[in-house]
Amino acid sequence: MVSNVKQSKPWKRPKSEARNLISKKTNLFFNILLLVGCLLTVFPLWIIIVASISSEVALTTYGYRLWPVEFSLNAYTYLFRDGSVMITAYKNTLIATVAGTILCTITVGLYAYALSRRDFKFRKFFTFFSFFTMLFSGGMVSYYNICRSFLGLKNTVYALFLPLSFSAYWVIIMRTFYNSNVPEEVIESARIDGSGEWRTLIQIVAPLAIPGYATVALFSAVGLWNDFRQCLLLNDSSYFYNLQYTIYQTMNNLRFLKENASKMGGVNVSNLPAETFRMAMAVVTVGPIVIAYPFFQKYFIKGLTVGAVKG
Repeated sequence: MVSNVKQSKPWKRPKSEARNLISKKTNLFFNILLLVGCLLTVFPLWIIIVASISSEVALTTYGYRLWPVEFSLNAYTYLFRDGSVMITAYKNTLIATVAGTILCTITVGLYAYALSRRDFKFRKFFTFFSFFTMLFSGGMVSYYNICRSFLGLKNTVYALFLPLSFSAYWVIIMRTFYNSNVPEEVIESARIDGSGEWRTLIQIVAPLAIPGYATVALFSAVGLWNDFRQCLLLNDSSYFYNLQYTIYQTMNNLRFLKENASKMGGVNVSNLPAETFRMAMAVVTVGPIVIAYPFFQKYFIKGLTVGAVKG
């Protein structure tokens, strides 16, 4: 018996799928456009790297080039000439970034998980409590007095990350992520099977929320790495300076020497790098973030689509 049902050819795409395809010319156009965008993004970074390894005289004479006219590492030598200062600053920055990122991810994750549970009795109160802090602030004076006098965060490495270890904004983002990516039925099934709250969170909810955790960790790490306000307000000793504030102080000292060279007899500042030193600082500051970003990219992109409408 021969069936009258027309079978679609295996090599022929459905009409709905064919409508979503783009032509080869359009695909080539978008590929070229993305390539140009990538080159425009990488080009300034390459210019900065080349300028940082050029001599100050060559950079002043020939300007910015695609390849160093006169290779020199004087900017990096000057940057790390006082090895103990820069090494200490790097150590403090790494400690603050790693510890602050872990602490922020844990605190935000726990707080947001409680707010995402519909059976939590004080859910609305703590949601408003965290949201209220985004609208009103006590001001810098109260913040300064509480951190230095009341909490004792004066001249300590804890001052670099403890005040930044929680964010109400990321609590709201993580709460939305829990609600949209962790089905309530999964939690109910775990409860029926006898799983406690901590076991449910660690073994069931946390693996499903890894993209959200990675997004919070990435933004927290970037903020902690680039922060110098905490060091400016709370730390007076250079032993507890982070990288950003140390570079800021070094730039001020270099500018002071350049501007007051004529008033300081016998001081030769002609060999001190200026532009090349700025470029070296940019490389040293941005380098670790640029290296770490590709490892978090897939989680970062997925985390940005939290709450998006899926077709």
